[in-house]
Amino acid sequence: MKEKKTVSFSKNSTNIFFHILTNCNLSCRHCYINKKQHGKKTLPLETINAWLDAFVGKSEIANVIFLGGEPTLHPDLSLAIKHAKKTGFKSVTIDTNGYLFNGILSKIEPGEVDYISFSLDGASKRTNDMLRGKGSHDKCILGIKEAVSKGFKTSLIYTVSSANIDELGMIEDLLFDLGVGRFFIQVIGIRGRTAKGGSSGIFPETPQVSRQKWLDIIPATAEKIARRDITVTYPKVFLNPKDGFECAGVVADNYFIFPNGRVYRCPLCEDYPIHSVEFEENRLVKTGKINETDLFGLSIPEGCVMNKLIQPGNLGYKKDGTPEYKIACCLLKEEIPGSR
Repeated sequence: MKEKKTVSFSKNSTNIFFHILTNCNLSCRHCYINKKQHGKKTLPLETINAWLDAFVGKSEIANVIFLGGEPTLHPDLSLAIKHAKKTGFKSVTIDTNGYLFNGILSKIEPGEVDYISFSLDGASKRTNDMLRGKGSHDKCILGIKEAVSKGFKTSLIYTVSSANIDELGMIEDLLFDLGVGRFFIQVIGIRGRTAKGGSSGIFPETPQVSRQKWLDIIPATAEKIARRDITVTYPKVFLNPKDGFECAGVVADNYFIFPNGRVYRCPLCEDYPIHSVEFEENRLVKTGKINETDLFGLSIPEGCVMNKLIQPGNLGYKKDGTPEYKIACCLLKEEIPGSR
């Protein structure tokens, strides 16, 4: 069993989280897409390629994840992938709900994408379909099987919430049996549809999991799954008061791109028009003040200032008003490597 490690922010790589459209065939209860803030259009291939080109040479290593909405709904996704590889992106990933539209697996080769990453939010069909939509569990499983059978490397994303955390430990055998190589545990964010409320009883009280339950379940479950030689990655989330805090917006080079041209450095900011960069005539330009970068440098005892502003329900305080713990940057991860 390999030891858990904290994945440090890389200052020598550029990571592009590219939402090439916001349209989706599902309507997940915790979807973070906000069309009012992110736009409704599907980017033409020429624009996708031009925006990818804007990051070429920005650092020694560039990685891109194609997102949506559902990215396989884009008819030219395969051509965008080929362009990314041709222009020197070190790794290319597709994040998908598993429906794999437009025959995407017949249009690309396993060597052109590093991972196809599938989203499943329940070990049982009942829980997953309650959160993601009827039939989505079975469709996702079929999509993984098809991808694996054709030689693609696959990963699975599980967004943990109060509605599905008790099924997290049940996913181990499924991952192993399907041949999934990487497992990503995500923490639900209060943004997009979740921020609007109106969950209609889907989440028992709050979508977020308590600190104690997170610490009781997540690390132990991750270690157990990793024993099956599956690499497991999950957010650090909670820091001790004496731990140092680092903001990825300051020390890393991450870009979250949306079809309306907005480019954020922090995903927690995406519900608000405070993006620090945007595309104008296919050129990446800085926005005026005040924007998210003006907030990243603020130092508070709670750790992440954006968490304090946007989802303070994560925090806890002692009787004297001092924080019981710090919230880590949402992009700080723990990883237990496997061999698949």
